[in-house]
Amino acid sequence: MQFKLTILTLLCAVFSLQAQIQTPQPSPAAKVTQTIGLTEVSVEYSRPAMRGRTIFGDLVPYGKIWRTGANMRTKFTTDSDLKIDGKELKKGTYAILSIPNSDSWDIVFYTEYQAGGAPAELDESKVALKVSAKTMPMDYPMENFTFGFGDLADGVSGKMYIMWEKTMVMLNIDTPTDEMAVKSIESAMAGPSANDYFSAASYYRSSGKDLNQALEWVSKAVEMNPNAFWMSRQKSLIQADLGDKEGAIATAKVSLAASEKAGNDDYIKMNKESIAEWSK
Repeated sequence: MQFKLTILTLLCAVFSLQAQIQTPQPSPAAKVTQTIGLTEVSVEYSRPAMRGRTIFGDLVPYGKIWRTGANMRTKFTTDSDLKIDGKELKKGTYAILSIPNSDSWDIVFYTEYQAGGAPAELDESKVALKVSAKTMPMDYPMENFTFGFGDLADGVSGKMYIMWEKTMVMLNIDTPTDEMAVKSIESAMAGPSANDYFSAASYYRSSGKDLNQALEWVSKAVEMNPNAFWMSRQKSLIQADLGDKEGAIATAKVSLAASEKAGNDDYIKMNKESIAEWSK
């Protein structure tokens, strides 16, 4: 009898899993991503519909904090620092909260984005940025709440639009495209960094490739960063692999001195052991 009850319970559980009903959400999720210059920005939000209702001043009251969408808070993410209406916003993810009024909206980029609904009041310590945007009438109603981007022609700036019913607000976004491009050019023109040389040399040694090439690269890394005891340690190992124990000992002593200065016990121990081994 107990066995039959167990089987029946399992069958009921399977049936209940298979019988879950899926229906469309009244406020479907959406994500819009836009590259502005060298910066990627995105907005993740839910899109409620008008469905014959009066939105602003009624469904969305004037003068009160709104989540700027439905369901969970709308999220705004930028992968670099930027300016919104001339004010700085650090790279990261924020909730977009708003306080709509008939002629303008206060729009808040809020650090607490993983929550549903709007807070009863703003915690000023969580306000990363607050700007005011004029409302603009639209000729035709927007049935679903919508975020969009536009005016991207110059490659360094753009506009973010928030639209619903017959109301639109617009924010100007400026990105550090020129600064990022110049930095990238300068880095490329300067050639590989010490870390690049070190990583290449380490890979060549660990994968059994050309050790002479590895030694050339790691020597450049050590020259560029003489206090990096881990780099000189790697050079000593490559020298030892090439049979140059005298050179390996001299380089290990350099690594030892630097690791003692840095207080790194692991490298102190490794260098002392290697010097002792190579001195035999």
